[in-house]
Amino acid sequence: MAVGPTTRRRQLGADLRRLRERKGLTLEEAGSRVGISKATLSRYETKEGTVKWPAVDALCREYSASEDERLALVELAKAARIQGWWRSLADPIPESMNLMLTLEDEVVREDHYACMYIPGLLQTRAYAEAIHRASEVHCPEREVQHMVDIRMKRQELLDRDEPPHIWCVIDEAALRRRVGGSEVMREQLRHLLALAQRPHVTVQVLPFSTGAHAAAVGSFVMLRGPVSDLDVVYVDLLSGGLFMEKQPELERYRLAFEYLSAQALDLESSAEIVDRISKES
Repeated sequence: MAVGPTTRRRQLGADLRRLRERKGLTLEEAGSRVGISKATLSRYETKEGTVKWPAVDALCREYSASEDERLALVELAKAARIQGWWRSLADPIPESMNLMLTLEDEVVREDHYACMYIPGLLQTRAYAEAIHRASEVHCPEREVQHMVDIRMKRQELLDRDEPPHIWCVIDEAALRRRVGGSEVMREQLRHLLALAQRPHVTVQVLPFSTGAHAAAVGSFVMLRGPVSDLDVVYVDLLSGGLFMEKQPELERYRLAFEYLSAQALDLESSAEIVDRISKES
């Protein structure tokens, strides 16, 4: 998968921090040497917003970076321009959705644990519409259709020449929760079975019989970049999405997903239970 602008921007921030810490400088000390504020340098390192490449060049020289390191980071700074398909949408989108789309546009793998609903990338339009109408009770129909349009557009990443690997562990409760009525649910489960046949889509079911498990706190998605330093966890909350990228947090969710996958049914058994539930709907 080609490295996109968001991945380059995040890699740039991680590398700038690594070089500064190797040199033993604080944010304030490093910033003062090249004429930028502590706040600006902190923003550079935390991967937020644009970066001026001359500042990156100056920082690399102060950090005694090698010529190869300096040139590589300057190129990252020049290339880090975030321009995704969603930027041209006529209607605005929530800020958390903007970040999700930005990150998702460049992932190599997504690990989903879903306890309430089928993951968005695997939803049918009718199922997605029913969820949005239920969760946004005061939302005008035009806004519902706008958000569903975005979700359907997101799914195009599954059809790329080099799609990311989508690994989903779905709680049995999400399969049995009748969203949008019987026909909508049957269509959704059949769609899920069809997608599970693709080589880059893995679907496992976590049955009720498992009992207590590693992610009793709720659904989450781990967006995995080309290197583990660029991984991000997204947790959907009623008040809005929460993104986490600190290493202890990431390690906790990586381990939780490994446990969930180990506790879930194998692929064949998972397909059988989805098929059985679809016939019961």
